[in-house]
Amino acid sequence: MTTTLAPPEGKRAAKGAARAPRRPGRLRRAWLPYALLLPALALELLVHLVPMVYGLLMSFKELTQFYIRDWTTAPWRGLENFRVAVDVDTPVGAALLHSFWVTCLFTVLSVGLCWLLGMTTAVYLQESFRGRGLLRALYLVPYALPMYAAVITWTFMFQRDNGLVNHVLVDQLGLFDEAPFWLLGDNSFWAMLTVSVWRGWPFAFLIVMAGLQTVPRELYEAAALDGAGRWQQLLRVTLPSLRSVNQVLVLVLFLWTFNDFNTPFVLFGKSAPEAADLVSIHIYQASFVTWNFGSGSAMSVLLLLFLLVVTAGFLLITSRGRRKADG
Repeated sequence: MTTTLAPPEGKRAAKGAARAPRRPGRLRRAWLPYALLLPALALELLVHLVPMVYGLLMSFKELTQFYIRDWTTAPWRGLENFRVAVDVDTPVGAALLHSFWVTCLFTVLSVGLCWLLGMTTAVYLQESFRGRGLLRALYLVPYALPMYAAVITWTFMFQRDNGLVNHVLVDQLGLFDEAPFWLLGDNSFWAMLTVSVWRGWPFAFLIVMAGLQTVPRELYEAAALDGAGRWQQLLRVTLPSLRSVNQVLVLVLFLWTFNDFNTPFVLFGKSAPEAADLVSIHIYQASFVTWNFGSGSAMSVLLLLFLLVVTAGFLLITSRGRRKADG
């Protein structure tokens, strides 16, 4: 007489669960996140992708004011707009190259000062003292103000005859013999840099301050017991702990600053001085002042490619550094 052993209850339950069909309610729950993201994705494509495709097509055409009514009838130029833009022997290419170097210098100084001020202030305000909350709120005011209201206020402050800046520097401190022009000539670069740093450093302060909340206080206590001072704690504890935060912060500040259009446009209008001729305002002038939309679109595509290459290189370098640090 043979005896058949029944499979264990756990195995039978597992086989039954494997054969059980998925319920319609479970399928609906699986697709629900994608359905909720669909409107945002559609708007993203409509607002960003469609104009990007149209801009790419316009860069291959000789689109001027004569074809603005129906841009599809503009003559096809191929890569000619790109060739003229990168040819530094032509006036168009030389002007674009000058604008590119001005933008690089402006971006390096603005991002560096924003990060330095934000990092210094965030570290200082980590210590508990009376009035710390009020200072944190006051430091975020430049970032919370509307863009145009803040920059227009600086425009009035930089006026030569009745501006607050010249009143303090010339009348109160006596640093200049005569009131300088801040919105003309070489001084326009420093005026634009001042406004950019004033508006950008509170964002760096906010991000670094949030990152410091994740650093355990035990690390500072252990470093203090080992004899590390404030400067050593900053170099050995704070900066290594904020490496990922600072990498993202610097990348975001770089993209925002290199693409900044509002600051020079509100400060100087449609035609910025040569010393403050950023790429963004230069492309605007090429497109909407000279009415050469094909050339302006080609410059925009070149700017996009440059930012993509720099971003990809930055992410590659930082990811390798992170893997070496973890390994």
